[in-house]
Amino acid sequence: MKSIMTSITGGIAAGSMFAALAIAQPAPHYTVTDLGTLGSGTYSSANNVSNGGFVVGLSAIDPSATSPLQAALWDHRSPHTIMDIGRPGLGGPNSQAYGINAGQIVGQAETSTEDPNNENFCGYGTGLDCVPFLWQDGAMTALPLLGGNNGGVFGNPNNRGQVAGVAENSTRDSQCPAPQVLDYVPVIWGPRPGQIRKLDLLPGDSVGIPTDINDNGQAVGTSGSCANTPVFPLIVGPHAVLWEADGSARDLGNLGGTPANVALSINNRGQVVGGSSLAADSTASYLTDAFLWTKETGMQDLGTLPGDVASTGLEINECGALVGPSFDAAGNLRAFIWQNGTMTDLNTLIPADSPLYLLFAGGINSSGEIAGFGVTISGDVHGFLLTPSGGAADDSSSPDQQSALKAIAQSDSVRQQVFARLGFRGR
Repeated sequence: MKSIMTSITGGIAAGSMFAALAIAQPAPHYTVTDLGTLGSGTYSSANNVSNGGFVVGLSAIDPSATSPLQAALWDHRSPHTIMDIGRPGLGGPNSQAYGINAGQIVGQAETSTEDPNNENFCGYGTGLDCVPFLWQDGAMTALPLLGGNNGGVFGNPNNRGQVAGVAENSTRDSQCPAPQVLDYVPVIWGPRPGQIRKLDLLPGDSVGIPTDINDNGQAVGTSGSCANTPVFPLIVGPHAVLWEADGSARDLGNLGGTPANVALSINNRGQVVGGSSLAADSTASYLTDAFLWTKETGMQDLGTLPGDVASTGLEINECGALVGPSFDAAGNLRAFIWQNGTMTDLNTLIPADSPLYLLFAGGINSSGEIAGFGVTISGDVHGFLLTPSGGAADDSSSPDQQSALKAIAQSDSVRQQVFARLGFRGR
């Protein structure tokens, strides 16, 4: 265990040297690593990748549709290893890791305690409390709350040891849609063990959900009322928010619509990415375009991949490259990278004989490695790691592989599996 943790810590190094490479660099091509699953599971998702190349996410542990999901840590170096960090965890059956930095892994995990309000906060349908956790040196520790029973963390810790997320308080709110009962507020944990600090809300808002924090202590997320700002199945709200290091909240605006505006990642340069409703989508739920926000230019609409109707920017690295998913009208997903003003389908940047069709890109590190999930030729969903290869790969060995994978990826069974695992269940 110590050797793994030492490698993680030692691999989190340079960031600033990569910023200079962001200018006029075309999107590279990539090699694809299928990260596999725990046990006999058929589903996994890679949520983030550290600057040392360690990947965190979740994995099913058996092939059933109701398999428990466990937080997972992948070391893709030879020999490739996957570690179940969710058991024994906090005593509950399900967990998920969202972020990693400097040997600290964060996410959310169920406990063995029944939620007295039966809120099903994390969407697993078990009726158990689900709380934010910090995993370090082989041990998982629950992070404190503010009088409620549930909470969550959805991004990386920063280099100060701070973690941004959401914690329930004890306020019962009649505006909350069932089964939610209590309000949840934006907080930062750390850097000292057990330390929790509540962040400000925008005037008129009652709940807020931070999704990421940078090394300057700035956090981003969304806020609104309990009625219109759910944690699950999707984190959305009427206001995309930047919280400064002093805890004050700033509304980042929108692209013309109000139902769904959320900031999802901020780098150390203060660049923010997320998703925002367009004016044309003002009556549609959760349709957004990916955006890039800077202090100088405000919010810029990055559009979608050709033919698609929605997209979201999930993470931006120090070079200004960002990744996320793009959706067509049928709900089919494609992973993208946006760099130097251009959004590109990541499936066009991998060899044709790659083992996966890339559906969802959720994390990118300073070296340009990308974590996400895709579909295999057997219709299973697996986490992946993309590694920049520097040039176009030879795709002559299996020209029909990607076409076959795309057809499987767009099947009803895969769409249903993906959206069920993303949280559209149990609420």
